Amino acid sequence: MSNQPLIIESPQPADACVIWLHGLGADRYDFVPVVKALELPTDHGVRFAFPQAPTRPVTINGGYPMPCWFDILTVTPQRVMNMQQLAESVAMVQALIDEQIASGIDVGRIILAGFSQGGAVIMHAALASGLALGGIMALSTYGPTLEQMLSEHQGPVLDAFFAHGLHDDILQPEMGRRAHDLLRDAGHTTHWHAYPMAHEVCPQEINDIRAWLVDRLGLR
Repeated sequence: MSNQPLIIESPQPADACVIWLHGLGADRYDFVPVVKALELPTDHGVRFAFPQAPTRPVTINGGYPMPCWFDILTVTPQRVMNMQQLAESVAMVQALIDEQIASGIDVGRIILAGFSQGGAVIMHAALASGLALGGIMALSTYGPTLEQMLSEHQGPVLDAFFAHGLHDDILQPEMGRRAHDLLRDAGHTTHWHAYPMAHEVCPQEINDIRAWLVDRLGLR
């Protein structure tokens, strides 16, 4: 499979972009159906970019190779991960941001989104960038590097949409809530949404994502 991002162009010339990272073991097609389900206005200018994680061995899965943004070495509550691979994934996100800016998209109209492991990457990337991004969507995820990042980076205020399943047995809701609280307590604007679901996405969540995107990007 190609590691090039899957791009879904907007009906009108793009003036905004959502860069959306999949979770462990998934691929760049995972959230493509959500774009249609969002039912954005027919004349919107939002480009969607879905990058593909490299396939590599994952220690906690017995070394079985699968798409992952970073290897997970142990299943402690916050996980122990391969920091070099995380840095590579963050650099990939930054390169995609740079590409969108070079194409004429204002940085304030670039949204970073990530599910599960992808969410951990985009939160780290958003803080490391120091950019006044349009916002971040942290979906069924956690923030293993947030405490350190927030202590080291004093960047612009971010607007962060959090969504988590109350019955998530992969990443417990408390882990997502802690990431939310760390950003909130650091002065960022945060929105917490919890749903009666497991480690997945549900229709009400899609509705709430749509409302947040419409608000953040001024879509009507």
